[in-house]
Amino acid sequence: MFLPLLGLSGVEGKLFAPIAIATIISMVASFVVSLTLIPVLCSLLLAPKAGATHEDGRFVRGLKRLLRGTLLRAGLDHPGPVLALVAVGMFAAFLLYPKMGKDFLPAFKEETALIAVTSAPGTSLDEMNRISDVLESQILAVPEVRKVGRRLGRAERGDHVVPVSTVEFDVDFRDPVGHEGKGGRSRAEILADLNSRMKSVPGTFAVVGGPLADRIGHMLSGVSAPVAIKIFGPDLDTLRRLGGEVQAVAKTIPGFEDAKLDQQAFIPQLRIEADRERAAAYGVTPGALNDQLGALIGGKVVAELREGQRAVNLVIRLPLAWRESADAIATLPVETKSGQRLPLSVVADVREARGPNVILRENGERRFTVAIKPTARDVGVLVERLQAEVSEKVTLPAGYFITYEGEFQAQKDATRRIVFFSTVVFFVIVFLLHGYFQSWSLAFQVMLSIPLSLVGGLVYTWLKVDNISIATLVGFIAVGGVAARNGIMMLSHYLHIMKHEGEGFTRAMIERGTLERMTPVLMTALSAGIALIPFVLAGDEPGKEILHPVAVVIVGGLISSTLLEFLVRPLVFFHFGRNAAERALARDAAAAH
Repeated sequence: MFLPLLGLSGVEGKLFAPIAIATIISMVASFVVSLTLIPVLCSLLLAPKAGATHEDGRFVRGLKRLLRGTLLRAGLDHPGPVLALVAVGMFAAFLLYPKMGKDFLPAFKEETALIAVTSAPGTSLDEMNRISDVLESQILAVPEVRKVGRRLGRAERGDHVVPVSTVEFDVDFRDPVGHEGKGGRSRAEILADLNSRMKSVPGTFAVVGGPLADRIGHMLSGVSAPVAIKIFGPDLDTLRRLGGEVQAVAKTIPGFEDAKLDQQAFIPQLRIEADRERAAAYGVTPGALNDQLGALIGGKVVAELREGQRAVNLVIRLPLAWRESADAIATLPVETKSGQRLPLSVVADVREARGPNVILRENGERRFTVAIKPTARDVGVLVERLQAEVSEKVTLPAGYFITYEGEFQAQKDATRRIVFFSTVVFFVIVFLLHGYFQSWSLAFQVMLSIPLSLVGGLVYTWLKVDNISIATLVGFIAVGGVAARNGIMMLSHYLHIMKHEGEGFTRAMIERGTLERMTPVLMTALSAGIALIPFVLAGDEPGKEILHPVAVVIVGGLISSTLLEFLVRPLVFFHFGRNAAERALARDAAAAH
Protein backbone atom coordinates (compact mmCIF):
# COMPACT_ATOMS: atom_id res chain seq x y z
CA MET A 1 0.00 0.00 0.00
CA PHE A 2 2.96 2.36 0.48
CA LEU A 3 4.41 1.87 -2.98
CA PRO A 4 2.42 4.85 -4.43
CA LEU A 5 4.45 7.19 -2.21
CA LEU A 6 7.62 6.14 -4.02
CA GLY A 7 6.12 7.58 -7.23
CA LEU A 8 6.00 11.10 -5.80
CA SER A 9 8.49 13.63 -7.12
CA GLY A 10 9.65 17.11 -6.16
CA VAL A 11 9.22 18.45 -2.64
CA GLU A 12 6.52 15.93 -1.70
CA GLY A 13 8.73 13.06 -2.84
CA LYS A 14 11.60 14.27 -0.64
CA LEU A 15 9.24 14.49 2.35
CA PHE A 16 7.18 11.31 2.07
CA ALA A 17 9.31 8.80 0.15
CA PRO A 18 11.52 8.22 3.24
CA ILE A 19 8.38 7.47 5.27
CA ALA A 20 7.32 4.88 2.69
CA ILE A 21 10.79 3.32 2.55
CA ALA A 22 11.06 3.11 6.34
CA THR A 23 7.58 1.55 6.61
CA ILE A 24 8.22 -1.01 3.88
CA ILE A 25 11.56 -2.02 5.41
CA SER A 26 10.03 -2.33 8.88
CA MET A 27 7.17 -4.47 7.52
CA VAL A 28 9.61 -6.78 5.73
CA ALA A 29 11.70 -7.04 8.90
CA SER A 30 8.64 -7.82 11.02
CA PHE A 31 7.58 -10.47 8.51
CA VAL A 32 10.98 -12.17 8.75
CA VAL A 33 10.98 -11.96 12.54
CA SER A 34 7.45 -13.40 12.77
CA LEU A 35 8.54 -16.45 10.77
CA THR A 36 11.86 -17.05 12.50
CA LEU A 37 12.33 -15.54 15.95
CA ILE A 38 8.77 -15.37 17.27
CA PRO A 39 7.99 -19.13 16.99
CA VAL A 40 11.25 -19.97 18.76
CA LEU A 41 10.60 -17.51 21.58
CA CYS A 42 7.04 -18.76 21.97
CA SER A 43 8.19 -22.36 22.31
CA LEU A 44 10.83 -21.40 24.86
CA LEU A 45 9.01 -18.81 26.94
CA LEU A 46 5.38 -19.86 26.74
CA ALA A 47 6.17 -23.58 27.14
CA PRO A 48 2.86 -24.90 25.75
CA LYS A 49 1.80 -28.30 27.03
CA ALA A 50 0.17 -30.96 24.91
CA GLY A 51 -3.59 -30.96 25.32
CA ALA A 52 -3.59 -27.78 27.40
CA THR A 53 -6.37 -25.28 26.75
CA HIS A 54 -6.18 -21.52 26.93
CA GLU A 55 -8.82 -19.57 28.79
CA ASP A 56 -9.51 -15.90 28.25
CA GLY A 57 -9.10 -13.46 31.06
CA ARG A 58 -12.02 -11.73 32.72
CA PHE A 59 -11.54 -8.52 30.72
CA VAL A 60 -11.41 -10.33 27.36
CA ARG A 61 -14.46 -12.42 28.25
CA GLY A 62 -16.33 -9.23 29.07
CA LEU A 63 -15.36 -7.71 25.73
CA LYS A 64 -16.52 -10.79 23.89
CA ARG A 65 -19.88 -10.78 25.64
CA LEU A 66 -20.25 -7.09 24.79
CA LEU A 67 -19.35 -7.73 21.15
CA ARG A 68 -21.73 -10.70 20.88
CA GLY A 69 -24.62 -8.78 22.40
CA THR A 70 -24.19 -5.56 20.42
CA LEU A 71 -22.44 -5.40 17.05
CA LEU A 72 -22.69 -9.10 16.17
CA ARG A 73 -26.33 -9.36 17.13
CA ALA A 74 -27.28 -6.14 15.33
CA GLY A 75 -25.45 -7.10 12.12
CA LEU A 76 -26.67 -10.70 11.94
CA ASP A 77 -30.24 -10.05 13.09
CA HIS A 78 -30.92 -6.88 11.10
CA PRO A 79 -28.72 -6.92 7.98
CA GLY A 80 -30.88 -4.58 5.89
CA PRO A 81 -31.16 -1.65 8.33
CA VAL A 82 -27.51 -2.02 9.38
CA LEU A 83 -26.23 -1.91 5.80
CA ALA A 84 -28.48 1.06 5.04
CA LEU A 85 -27.24 2.90 8.13
CA VAL A 86 -23.60 2.17 7.26
CA ALA A 87 -24.15 3.31 3.66
CA VAL A 88 -25.74 6.58 4.84
CA GLY A 89 -22.86 7.12 7.27
CA MET A 90 -20.28 6.50 4.55
CA PHE A 91 -22.07 8.88 2.20
CA ALA A 92 -22.22 11.58 4.87
CA ALA A 93 -18.53 11.12 5.68
CA PHE A 94 -17.51 11.41 2.02
CA LEU A 95 -19.56 14.61 1.75
CA LEU A 96 -17.08 16.17 4.20
CA TYR A 97 -14.28 15.93 1.64
CA PRO A 98 -15.36 18.82 -0.62
CA LYS A 99 -16.06 20.98 2.45
CA MET A 100 -12.50 20.79 3.74
CA GLY A 101 -9.61 22.95 2.56
CA LYS A 102 -7.15 21.62 0.00
CA ASP A 103 -3.51 22.49 0.62
CA PHE A 104 -0.28 21.14 -0.79
CA LEU A 105 1.34 20.76 2.63
CA PRO A 106 0.01 21.49 6.12
CA ALA A 107 0.59 24.99 7.46
CA PHE A 108 3.97 25.12 9.18
CA LYS A 109 3.97 26.23 12.83
CA GLU A 110 7.28 28.03 12.57
CA GLU A 111 8.63 29.91 15.57
CA THR A 112 10.01 32.70 13.39
CA ALA A 113 8.56 34.78 10.57
CA LEU A 114 9.91 36.06 7.27
CA ILE A 115 8.69 39.39 5.89
CA ALA A 116 9.66 40.23 2.31
CA VAL A 117 9.12 43.91 1.41
CA THR A 118 9.61 45.28 -2.10
CA SER A 119 9.94 48.95 -2.98
CA ALA A 120 9.99 50.69 -6.36
CA PRO A 121 12.58 49.31 -8.83
CA GLY A 122 15.78 51.31 -8.90
CA THR A 123 15.51 52.38 -5.27
CA SER A 124 19.04 53.09 -4.05
CA LEU A 125 20.71 51.24 -1.21
CA ASP A 126 20.72 54.34 1.02
CA GLU A 127 17.03 55.02 0.41
CA MET A 128 16.13 51.36 0.99
CA ASN A 129 18.02 51.46 4.29
CA ARG A 130 15.93 54.45 5.38
CA ILE A 131 12.72 52.64 4.38
CA SER A 132 13.92 49.53 6.22
CA ASP A 133 14.47 51.55 9.39
CA VAL A 134 10.82 52.61 9.31
CA LEU A 135 9.64 49.05 8.62
CA GLU A 136 11.83 47.65 11.37
CA SER A 137 10.40 50.11 13.88
CA GLN A 138 6.89 48.95 12.91
CA ILE A 139 7.89 45.31 13.42
CA LEU A 140 9.49 45.96 16.80
CA ALA A 141 6.31 47.72 17.91
CA VAL A 142 4.59 44.31 18.03
CA PRO A 143 4.84 43.16 21.67
CA GLU A 144 5.65 39.53 20.85
CA VAL A 145 8.68 40.40 18.66
CA ARG A 146 12.02 39.91 20.41
CA LYS A 147 14.51 40.81 17.68
CA VAL A 148 14.67 41.48 13.95
CA GLY A 149 17.37 40.87 11.38
CA ARG A 150 17.31 42.16 7.83
CA ARG A 151 19.09 41.80 4.51
CA LEU A 152 18.81 43.98 1.44
CA GLY A 153 18.96 42.15 -1.87
CA ARG A 154 20.78 38.88 -2.50
CA ALA A 155 24.04 37.98 -4.19
CA GLU A 156 24.04 37.49 -7.96
CA ARG A 157 25.41 33.97 -7.60
CA GLY A 158 22.80 32.90 -5.08
CA ASP A 159 19.89 30.53 -5.69
CA HIS A 160 17.42 33.40 -5.55
CA VAL A 161 18.65 36.77 -6.79
CA VAL A 162 16.76 39.91 -5.72
CA PRO A 163 17.76 43.58 -6.11
CA VAL A 164 18.53 45.97 -3.25
CA SER A 165 14.99 47.33 -3.62
CA THR A 166 13.83 44.17 -1.80
CA VAL A 167 14.44 43.71 1.92
CA GLU A 168 13.78 40.56 3.93
CA PHE A 169 13.21 40.67 7.69
CA ASP A 170 13.81 37.62 9.88
CA VAL A 171 11.55 38.06 12.91
CA ASP A 172 12.19 36.20 16.16
CA PHE A 173 9.51 36.09 18.83
CA ARG A 174 9.85 36.23 22.60
CA ASP A 175 8.04 32.93 23.12
CA PRO A 176 6.94 30.22 20.67
CA VAL A 177 3.73 31.39 19.04
CA GLY A 178 0.88 29.45 17.55
CA HIS A 179 -0.61 28.04 20.76
CA GLU A 180 -4.14 29.34 21.23
CA GLY A 181 -5.47 29.54 24.72
CA LYS A 182 -2.11 29.98 26.51
CA GLY A 183 -2.55 33.55 27.58
CA GLY A 184 -1.16 35.23 24.46
CA ARG A 185 -2.10 35.87 20.89
CA SER A 186 -1.97 33.07 18.34
CA ARG A 187 0.54 33.03 15.50
CA ALA A 188 -2.21 33.93 13.01
CA GLU A 189 -3.16 37.01 15.04
CA ILE A 190 0.46 38.14 15.35
CA LEU A 191 1.11 37.71 11.61
CA ALA A 192 -2.09 39.63 10.83
CA ASP A 193 -0.86 42.46 13.07
CA LEU A 194 2.51 42.48 11.29
CA ASN A 195 0.80 42.46 7.91
CA SER A 196 -1.37 45.47 8.77
CA ARG A 197 1.68 47.39 10.05
CA MET A 198 3.62 46.66 6.86
CA LYS A 199 0.74 47.95 4.73
CA SER A 200 0.87 51.26 6.61
CA VAL A 201 4.19 52.13 4.92
CA PRO A 202 3.38 53.67 1.51
CA GLY A 203 5.23 52.69 -1.65
CA THR A 204 6.00 49.14 -0.54
CA PHE A 205 4.52 45.67 -1.03
CA ALA A 206 4.96 43.18 1.83
CA VAL A 207 4.45 39.42 2.10
CA VAL A 208 4.37 38.00 5.63
CA GLY A 209 4.97 34.29 6.11
CA GLY A 210 7.42 31.70 7.37
CA PRO A 211 10.96 30.94 6.17
CA LEU A 212 10.21 27.33 5.26
CA ALA A 213 6.99 28.15 3.40
CA ASP A 214 8.85 30.89 1.51
CA ARG A 215 11.60 28.49 0.40
CA ILE A 216 9.09 25.86 -0.71
CA GLY A 217 7.25 28.49 -2.77
CA HIS A 218 10.50 29.42 -4.50
CA MET A 219 11.29 25.78 -5.25
CA LEU A 220 7.85 25.13 -6.74
CA SER A 221 7.42 28.19 -8.97
CA GLY A 222 10.51 30.38 -8.59
CA VAL A 223 8.27 33.04 -7.01
CA SER A 224 7.88 33.89 -3.33
CA ALA A 225 4.13 33.27 -3.34
CA PRO A 226 1.80 30.24 -3.20
CA VAL A 227 0.29 31.12 -6.61
CA ALA A 228 2.25 32.43 -9.60
CA ILE A 229 0.65 33.39 -12.92
CA LYS A 230 3.40 33.58 -15.54
CA ILE A 231 2.88 35.34 -18.87
CA PHE A 232 5.32 34.49 -21.67
CA GLY A 233 5.98 36.40 -24.87
CA PRO A 234 8.55 38.41 -26.85
CA ASP A 235 7.61 42.07 -26.15
CA LEU A 236 8.12 43.56 -22.68
CA ASP A 237 5.48 46.28 -23.05
CA THR A 238 2.88 43.74 -24.10
CA LEU A 239 3.83 41.44 -21.23
CA ARG A 240 3.48 44.31 -18.77
CA ARG A 241 0.09 45.24 -20.19
CA LEU A 242 -1.17 41.65 -20.02
CA GLY A 243 0.15 41.33 -16.47
CA GLY A 244 -1.84 44.39 -15.42
CA GLU A 245 -5.00 42.93 -16.98
CA VAL A 246 -4.48 39.58 -15.20
CA GLN A 247 -3.86 41.40 -11.91
CA ALA A 248 -7.07 43.39 -12.34
CA VAL A 249 -9.04 40.18 -12.90
CA ALA A 250 -7.41 38.49 -9.89
CA LYS A 251 -8.28 41.36 -7.56
CA THR A 252 -11.98 40.84 -8.33
CA ILE A 253 -11.86 37.31 -6.87
CA PRO A 254 -12.29 37.17 -3.07
CA GLY A 255 -9.11 35.76 -1.58
CA PHE A 256 -6.87 36.93 -4.43
CA GLU A 257 -6.81 40.64 -3.53
CA ASP A 258 -3.07 40.49 -2.73
CA ALA A 259 -1.94 40.14 -6.35
CA LYS A 260 1.46 41.70 -7.04
CA LEU A 261 3.06 42.44 -10.42
CA ASP A 262 6.74 41.96 -11.13
CA GLN A 263 8.65 45.02 -9.95
CA GLN A 264 9.76 46.05 -13.42
CA ALA A 265 10.24 49.69 -14.37
CA PHE A 266 12.19 51.83 -16.84
CA ILE A 267 15.37 53.31 -15.43
CA PRO A 268 18.10 55.52 -16.98
CA GLN A 269 20.66 53.51 -18.93
CA LEU A 270 23.82 54.22 -20.93
CA ARG A 271 23.66 52.35 -24.22
CA ILE A 272 26.66 51.60 -26.41
CA GLU A 273 25.61 50.04 -29.74
CA ALA A 274 28.36 49.08 -32.17
CA ASP A 275 28.09 50.17 -35.82
CA ARG A 276 29.06 46.85 -37.35
CA GLU A 277 29.84 48.17 -40.83
CA ARG A 278 32.10 51.00 -39.64
CA ALA A 279 33.71 48.77 -37.01
CA ALA A 280 34.48 46.16 -39.66
CA ALA A 281 35.98 48.87 -41.90
CA TYR A 282 38.43 49.79 -39.11
CA GLY A 283 39.10 46.16 -38.20
CA VAL A 284 37.29 46.23 -34.85
CA THR A 285 35.13 43.24 -33.98
CA PRO A 286 32.14 43.60 -31.61
CA GLY A 287 33.70 41.03 -29.27
CA ALA A 288 36.98 42.91 -29.01
CA LEU A 289 35.08 46.17 -28.51
CA ASN A 290 33.08 44.59 -25.68
CA ASP A 291 36.26 43.31 -23.99
CA GLN A 292 37.92 46.71 -24.09
CA LEU A 293 34.87 48.59 -22.78
CA GLY A 294 34.28 45.96 -20.12
CA ALA A 295 37.81 46.46 -18.81
CA LEU A 296 37.58 50.26 -18.87
CA ILE A 297 34.06 50.65 -17.46
CA GLY A 298 33.46 47.46 -15.47
CA GLY A 299 37.07 46.89 -14.39
CA LYS A 300 39.66 44.18 -14.99
CA VAL A 301 41.81 42.23 -12.52
CA VAL A 302 45.47 42.59 -13.48
CA ALA A 303 47.25 41.31 -10.35
CA GLU A 304 46.80 40.05 -6.82
CA LEU A 305 48.26 41.79 -3.79
CA ARG A 306 49.05 39.77 -0.64
CA GLU A 307 49.46 40.99 2.91
CA GLY A 308 50.12 37.98 5.13
CA GLN A 309 47.15 35.65 4.65
CA ARG A 310 45.06 38.42 3.12
CA ALA A 311 44.74 38.59 -0.69
CA VAL A 312 43.35 41.61 -2.55
CA ASN A 313 42.70 41.86 -6.29
CA LEU A 314 44.30 44.79 -8.12
CA VAL A 315 41.70 46.15 -10.55
CA ILE A 316 42.15 48.84 -13.19
CA ARG A 317 39.14 50.96 -14.03
CA LEU A 318 38.25 54.40 -15.33
CA PRO A 319 37.45 57.13 -12.83
CA LEU A 320 33.78 57.59 -11.92
CA ALA A 321 33.54 60.88 -13.84
CA TRP A 322 34.54 59.08 -17.07
CA ARG A 323 32.18 56.15 -16.49
CA GLU A 324 29.02 58.22 -15.88
CA SER A 325 29.29 60.68 -18.78
CA ALA A 326 28.12 59.58 -22.21
CA ASP A 327 30.22 62.32 -23.85
CA ALA A 328 33.33 61.21 -21.99
CA ILE A 329 32.79 57.56 -22.88
CA ALA A 330 32.31 58.48 -26.54
CA THR A 331 35.87 59.89 -26.61
CA LEU A 332 37.48 56.76 -25.15
CA PRO A 333 40.24 55.40 -27.44
CA VAL A 334 39.53 52.03 -29.02
CA GLU A 335 42.42 49.95 -30.33
CA THR A 336 42.13 48.30 -33.75
CA LYS A 337 43.88 45.15 -34.91
CA SER A 338 46.57 47.27 -36.61
CA GLY A 339 47.36 49.02 -33.35
CA GLN A 340 45.66 52.28 -34.36
CA ARG A 341 43.59 54.10 -31.72
CA LEU A 342 40.39 55.95 -32.56
CA PRO A 343 37.51 57.42 -30.53
CA LEU A 344 34.69 55.08 -29.55
CA SER A 345 32.14 57.38 -31.24
CA VAL A 346 33.65 56.45 -34.64
CA VAL A 347 32.65 52.77 -34.39
CA ALA A 348 29.70 52.90 -31.93
CA ASP A 349 26.69 54.97 -30.97
CA VAL A 350 26.88 56.15 -27.34
CA ARG A 351 23.74 57.68 -25.83
CA GLU A 352 21.61 57.93 -22.72
CA ALA A 353 18.32 55.99 -22.84
CA ARG A 354 15.73 54.31 -20.64
CA GLY A 355 15.22 50.58 -20.32
CA PRO A 356 13.78 47.93 -18.00
CA ASN A 357 15.55 47.39 -14.70
CA VAL A 358 15.29 43.62 -15.11
CA ILE A 359 14.27 41.14 -17.82
CA LEU A 360 13.21 37.75 -16.50
CA ARG A 361 13.44 34.64 -18.66
CA GLU A 362 12.36 31.04 -18.27
CA ASN A 363 13.02 28.23 -20.77
CA GLY A 364 14.35 30.78 -23.25
CA GLU A 365 11.17 32.91 -23.12
CA ARG A 366 10.67 36.35 -21.62
CA ARG A 367 8.18 36.22 -18.78
CA PHE A 368 6.18 38.54 -16.56
CA THR A 369 4.73 37.26 -13.29
CA VAL A 370 1.70 38.03 -11.19
CA ALA A 371 2.34 36.69 -7.66
CA ILE A 372 -0.64 36.00 -5.37
CA LYS A 373 -0.72 35.27 -1.66
CA PRO A 374 -4.23 33.85 -1.14
CA THR A 375 -6.21 34.91 1.92
CA ALA A 376 -8.88 32.21 1.45
CA ARG A 377 -8.98 28.43 1.39
CA ASP A 378 -9.55 26.08 -1.55
CA VAL A 379 -6.90 27.80 -3.64
CA GLY A 380 -7.33 25.26 -6.44
CA VAL A 381 -10.99 26.23 -6.88
CA LEU A 382 -10.09 29.92 -6.90
CA VAL A 383 -7.37 29.35 -9.51
CA GLU A 384 -9.83 27.48 -11.73
CA ARG A 385 -12.18 30.46 -11.47
CA LEU A 386 -9.30 32.82 -12.27
CA GLN A 387 -8.34 30.75 -15.32
CA ALA A 388 -11.90 30.89 -16.62
CA GLU A 389 -12.21 34.65 -16.12
CA VAL A 390 -8.76 35.38 -17.59
CA SER A 391 -9.52 33.33 -20.71
CA GLU A 392 -12.77 35.26 -21.06
CA LYS A 393 -11.56 38.81 -20.31
CA VAL A 394 -7.89 38.84 -21.42
CA THR A 395 -7.05 38.49 -25.11
CA LEU A 396 -3.60 37.02 -25.74
CA PRO A 397 -1.83 38.08 -28.97
CA ALA A 398 -0.16 35.44 -31.12
CA GLY A 399 3.01 34.12 -29.52
CA TYR A 400 1.88 34.77 -25.93
CA PHE A 401 0.68 32.22 -23.38
CA ILE A 402 -0.05 31.97 -19.64
CA THR A 403 0.85 29.27 -17.10
CA TYR A 404 -0.53 28.88 -13.57
CA GLU A 405 1.97 27.51 -11.07
CA GLY A 406 2.55 27.23 -7.35
CA GLU A 407 1.57 25.04 -4.43
CA PHE A 408 -1.92 24.34 -5.79
CA GLN A 409 -0.44 22.87 -8.98
CA ALA A 410 2.00 20.74 -6.99
CA GLN A 411 -0.92 19.54 -4.87
CA LYS A 412 -2.92 18.56 -7.95
CA ASP A 413 0.04 16.77 -9.53
CA ALA A 414 0.88 14.89 -6.33
CA THR A 415 -2.77 13.90 -5.78
CA ARG A 416 -3.02 12.69 -9.37
CA ARG A 417 0.11 10.58 -8.94
CA ILE A 418 -1.08 9.09 -5.65
CA VAL A 419 -4.51 8.24 -7.10
CA PHE A 420 -2.98 6.68 -10.21
CA PHE A 421 -0.41 4.55 -8.40
CA SER A 422 -2.90 3.64 -5.66
CA THR A 423 -5.34 2.40 -8.31
CA VAL A 424 -2.61 0.26 -9.86
CA VAL A 425 -1.65 -1.13 -6.45
CA PHE A 426 -5.34 -1.70 -5.65
CA PHE A 427 -5.79 -3.96 -8.68
CA VAL A 428 -2.54 -5.79 -7.93
CA ILE A 429 -3.72 -6.46 -4.37
CA VAL A 430 -7.11 -7.68 -5.61
CA PHE A 431 -5.38 -10.20 -7.89
CA LEU A 432 -3.13 -11.34 -5.04
CA LEU A 433 -6.15 -11.76 -2.78
CA HIS A 434 -7.91 -13.75 -5.48
CA GLY A 435 -4.94 -16.09 -5.58
CA TYR A 436 -5.05 -16.39 -1.81
CA PHE A 437 -8.82 -16.94 -1.45
CA GLN A 438 -9.52 -18.44 -4.90
CA SER A 439 -12.58 -16.18 -5.01
CA TRP A 440 -13.25 -12.74 -6.46
CA SER A 441 -16.09 -12.23 -3.99
CA LEU A 442 -13.88 -12.79 -0.95
CA ALA A 443 -11.14 -10.60 -2.45
CA PHE A 444 -13.55 -7.68 -2.80
CA GLN A 445 -14.95 -8.34 0.66
CA VAL A 446 -11.44 -7.78 2.02
CA MET A 447 -11.15 -4.51 0.07
CA LEU A 448 -14.41 -3.38 1.67
CA SER A 449 -12.27 -2.54 4.71
CA ILE A 450 -10.72 0.41 2.89
CA PRO A 451 -13.86 2.60 2.54
CA LEU A 452 -14.83 1.63 6.10
CA SER A 453 -11.51 3.00 7.33
CA LEU A 454 -11.87 6.17 5.26
CA VAL A 455 -15.07 7.04 7.14
CA GLY A 456 -13.34 7.56 10.46
CA GLY A 457 -10.31 9.15 8.80
CA LEU A 458 -12.44 11.77 7.07
CA VAL A 459 -14.56 12.54 10.13
CA TYR A 460 -11.61 12.88 12.50
CA THR A 461 -9.66 14.95 9.95
CA TRP A 462 -12.65 17.28 9.62
CA LEU A 463 -12.83 17.66 13.41
CA LYS A 464 -9.10 18.10 14.10
CA VAL A 465 -7.52 19.54 10.93
CA ASP A 466 -10.31 20.50 8.52
CA ASN A 467 -7.86 20.28 5.66
CA ILE A 468 -6.82 17.75 3.04
CA SER A 469 -3.12 17.80 2.16
CA ILE A 470 -0.58 15.35 0.80
CA ALA A 471 0.13 14.31 4.40
CA THR A 472 -3.56 13.45 4.82
CA LEU A 473 -3.48 11.26 1.71
CA VAL A 474 -0.47 9.43 3.14
CA GLY A 475 -2.52 8.71 6.25
CA PHE A 476 -5.36 7.27 4.16
CA ILE A 477 -2.91 4.92 2.43
CA ALA A 478 -1.51 3.73 5.76
CA VAL A 479 -4.85 3.10 7.45
CA GLY A 480 -6.19 1.34 4.35
CA GLY A 481 -3.38 -1.20 4.59
CA VAL A 482 -4.06 -1.91 8.26
CA ALA A 483 -7.79 -2.28 7.66
CA ALA A 484 -7.26 -4.68 4.76
CA ARG A 485 -5.01 -6.83 6.92
CA ASN A 486 -7.77 -7.12 9.54
CA GLY A 487 -10.19 -8.24 6.84
CA ILE A 488 -7.79 -10.94 5.69
CA MET A 489 -7.43 -12.23 9.26
CA MET A 490 -11.20 -12.46 9.72
CA LEU A 491 -12.07 -14.20 6.44
CA SER A 492 -9.16 -16.61 6.53
CA HIS A 493 -10.13 -17.69 10.04
CA TYR A 494 -13.71 -18.37 8.96
CA LEU A 495 -12.40 -20.66 6.21
CA HIS A 496 -9.88 -22.28 8.58
CA ILE A 497 -12.42 -23.38 11.17
CA MET A 498 -14.76 -24.62 8.43
CA LYS A 499 -12.05 -26.82 6.90
CA HIS A 500 -10.03 -28.00 9.89
CA GLU A 501 -12.53 -27.94 12.74
CA GLY A 502 -15.63 -29.31 11.03
CA GLU A 503 -17.77 -26.20 11.37
CA GLY A 504 -20.48 -25.64 8.81
CA PHE A 505 -21.45 -22.33 7.26
CA THR A 506 -23.68 -21.33 10.16
CA ARG A 507 -24.31 -18.32 12.36
CA ALA A 508 -22.57 -20.07 15.22
CA MET A 509 -19.44 -20.43 13.08
CA ILE A 510 -19.54 -16.73 12.17
CA GLU A 511 -19.90 -15.72 15.81
CA ARG A 512 -17.14 -18.07 16.94
CA GLY A 513 -14.71 -16.92 14.23
CA THR A 514 -15.40 -13.25 14.93
CA LEU A 515 -14.93 -13.60 18.69
CA GLU A 516 -11.72 -15.62 18.26
CA ARG A 517 -10.29 -12.89 16.02
CA MET A 518 -11.45 -10.04 18.27
CA THR A 519 -8.24 -9.92 20.32
CA PRO A 520 -5.77 -9.88 17.36
CA VAL A 521 -7.80 -7.21 15.57
CA LEU A 522 -8.05 -5.03 18.69
CA MET A 523 -4.36 -5.48 19.45
CA THR A 524 -3.43 -4.43 15.91
CA ALA A 525 -5.57 -1.31 16.14
CA LEU A 526 -4.54 -0.40 19.69
CA SER A 527 -0.81 -0.88 19.14
CA ALA A 528 -0.87 1.41 16.10
CA GLY A 529 -3.32 3.92 17.57
CA ILE A 530 -1.64 4.32 20.97
CA ALA A 531 1.76 4.87 19.32
CA LEU A 532 0.28 7.74 17.29
CA ILE A 533 -1.48 9.55 20.16
CA PRO A 534 1.53 11.83 20.88
CA PHE A 535 1.43 13.07 17.28
CA VAL A 536 -2.34 13.59 17.46
CA LEU A 537 -1.95 15.75 20.56
CA ALA A 538 1.02 17.70 19.13
CA GLY A 539 -0.87 19.50 16.39
CA ASP A 540 0.24 22.96 17.54
CA GLU A 541 3.89 22.12 18.08
CA PRO A 542 6.52 23.15 15.52
CA GLY A 543 8.09 20.20 13.72
CA LYS A 544 4.97 18.02 13.91
CA GLU A 545 3.13 19.62 10.97
CA ILE A 546 3.67 16.68 8.60
CA LEU A 547 3.11 13.80 11.02
CA HIS A 548 0.10 15.32 12.83
CA PRO A 549 -2.41 15.00 9.94
CA VAL A 550 -1.02 11.55 9.12
CA ALA A 551 -1.63 10.44 12.70
CA VAL A 552 -5.10 12.01 12.79
CA VAL A 553 -6.20 10.09 9.70
CA ILE A 554 -4.77 6.78 10.92
CA VAL A 555 -6.29 7.03 14.41
CA GLY A 556 -9.71 8.02 13.05
CA GLY A 557 -9.56 5.31 10.40
CA LEU A 558 -8.54 2.65 12.94
CA ILE A 559 -11.51 3.50 15.14
CA SER A 560 -14.07 3.27 12.34
CA SER A 561 -12.50 0.28 10.58
CA THR A 562 -12.22 -1.73 13.82
CA LEU A 563 -15.80 -1.08 14.93
CA LEU A 564 -17.28 -1.57 11.48
CA GLU A 565 -15.10 -4.65 10.97
CA PHE A 566 -17.02 -6.42 13.73
CA LEU A 567 -20.35 -5.07 12.47
CA VAL A 568 -20.14 -5.33 8.68
CA ARG A 569 -17.65 -8.18 8.09
CA PRO A 570 -19.72 -10.98 9.74
CA LEU A 571 -22.90 -9.58 8.17
CA VAL A 572 -21.54 -9.49 4.60
CA PHE A 573 -19.81 -12.88 4.86
CA PHE A 574 -22.83 -14.59 6.40
CA HIS A 575 -25.35 -13.24 3.89
CA PHE A 576 -23.22 -13.01 0.73
CA GLY A 577 -20.25 -15.32 1.22
CA ARG A 578 -21.64 -18.87 1.37
CA ASN A 579 -20.99 -19.79 -2.27
CA ALA A 580 -17.61 -18.05 -2.29
CA ALA A 581 -16.55 -19.89 0.88
CA GLU A 582 -17.61 -23.26 -0.51
CA ARG A 583 -15.69 -22.62 -3.76
CA ALA A 584 -12.61 -21.55 -1.81
CA LEU A 585 -12.71 -24.74 0.26
CA ALA A 586 -13.33 -26.87 -2.82
CA ARG A 587 -10.30 -25.32 -4.56
CA ASP A 588 -8.17 -25.81 -1.42
CA ALA A 589 -7.44 -22.09 -1.14
CA ALA A 590 -4.33 -21.06 0.80
CA ALA A 591 -6.52 -18.89 3.06
CA ALA A 592 -8.11 -22.01 4.59
CA HIS A 593 -4.82 -23.51 5.80
